[in-house]
Amino acid sequence: MIERFGSGGPWEERYGYSRVVRAGDLLVTAGCTATVDGVVVGVGDPREQALIAFRIGLDALAAAGAAPADVIRTRMYVTDRAYAEAVTQVHGEVFRDVRPVTALIVVAGLLHEDHLVEVEIDAYAGKRVTS
Repeated sequence: MIERFGSGGPWEERYGYSRVVRAGDLLVTAGCTATVDGVVVGVGDPREQALIAFRIGLDALAAAGAAPADVIRTRMYVTDRAYAEAVTQVHGEVFRDVRPVTALIVVAGLLHEDHLVEVEIDAYAGKRVTS
């Protein structure tokens, strides 16, 4: 069973995507940026943008039935290699106890010129086995 969850953001309907898609126990987010009510926040601050983007993604996953402990993979996109330290520090703060697999990718640009960071989060909300 596949379920699609929107956030009501302005681009979802216009560009034809969902904030989260749940396929059974697997949940994946669309790219999340520091855009709140159509306004880019944290302009010029990659740390603040990362905090907001991760919060948006985690809130969307929660609405679809996944907890932060269910996160299995993250991807971080930055528009400048110099932002890597700030963004990965935020990742460490948010996911310190979860420790998902991750990737940090430097890109030429993002949708809005003020976006410095975009993140994607994948989660598995099935039965957990602890070691």
